[in-house]
Amino acid sequence: MLIGGLALPSQAHEIRPAIADITITETELELQIRTPLEPLIAGMPLDSLENTNDSPLAGYHDRLRAMPPDELRQVFETSWEQLSTLILLQAGDTRLTLELVGVNIPEVGDAEFARDSQIILRSDLPDDGTDVIFGWSARLGAIVLRQQQGEEIYAAILAPGELSEPLPRGAVLEQSASEVFLTYLISGFDHILPKGLDHILFVLGLFFFALAWGPLLWQVSAFTLAHTITLALATLGVVTVAPYIVEPLIAASIAYIAAENVFGSGQINVRRVALIFGFGLLHGLGFATVLGDFGLEQGQFILSLIAFNIGVELGQIAVLILAFLTVGLWFGSKPWYRGYIAVPASVIIGCIGLYWTIERTLL
Repeated sequence: MLIGGLALPSQAHEIRPAIADITITETELELQIRTPLEPLIAGMPLDSLENTNDSPLAGYHDRLRAMPPDELRQVFETSWEQLSTLILLQAGDTRLTLELVGVNIPEVGDAEFARDSQIILRSDLPDDGTDVIFGWSARLGAIVLRQQQGEEIYAAILAPGELSEPLPRGAVLEQSASEVFLTYLISGFDHILPKGLDHILFVLGLFFFALAWGPLLWQVSAFTLAHTITLALATLGVVTVAPYIVEPLIAASIAYIAAENVFGSGQINVRRVALIFGFGLLHGLGFATVLGDFGLEQGQFILSLIAFNIGVELGQIAVLILAFLTVGLWFGSKPWYRGYIAVPASVIIGCIGLYWTIERTLL
């Protein structure tokens, strides 16, 4: 989508990691994969794409999105023999044969938006008691792997083509505190850089308000405190707000902050800090949707939550450092900095935020 020559990425076509839930007993396993089927059927190389619109197969992909569930299921089942070779499940030295048990596909709805379907697979296990290794082709992109037994959960983000750790039968793979911390730290950072474009734009909106450390510190502190609160409350289930409400409001917060940068005085005040605190509450709900997909280790819940939040903060700090090294260090002291850099940058940020607000609300 173009606005005044500026290319705006469509949130509806972004590539997201698949979610795989695996249950392993002594004799068999069940694997449930939640992901849009259309890119898989179209043969898109998801490891090298950020947006399905960027693929030469985008036209075919969008026609698949418009198919009703029964028709798309038939196309998928026709493609299954080839797609099944891209999924690896192995117990010891035995390559497991996967049986397609079911495919659950939602109704089309708005064909511009991805629909997450569910693939249900099963396999018998050899009677040697060996652990199970999961992986799938790099072409299928990243995947969140979860193994759950009661309240215990193991979760890992597998990069394209990466194999899982050996998964035990009838139990959950145990992780040390340091492994859990690192896993969720990386997940939090990854949600900002490179995947959190809306959060990046909001942080840049804070940066372009004023280069002085005082205003920046007040804004970032208010934003951090607020999204930490709602991230914790939403993850605990105390607060629940549907994404279709949260996402347009996050986009609107980007547009509003940018507008204040253009028309405001550039002086920090209580109203500005309170607004940023309120917007931070919204962004925290957005972060919580990521943890909802990823899952939290129940035995180390607090550690997982803290690690994810630290990862988010490190991502935000990285954005600010990059902005300062790229722009502030060289031009921040120039008399024309606000008129020629801060204001135009804020206008661009505001246009993107406004477009996303309209897209997420009306389109």
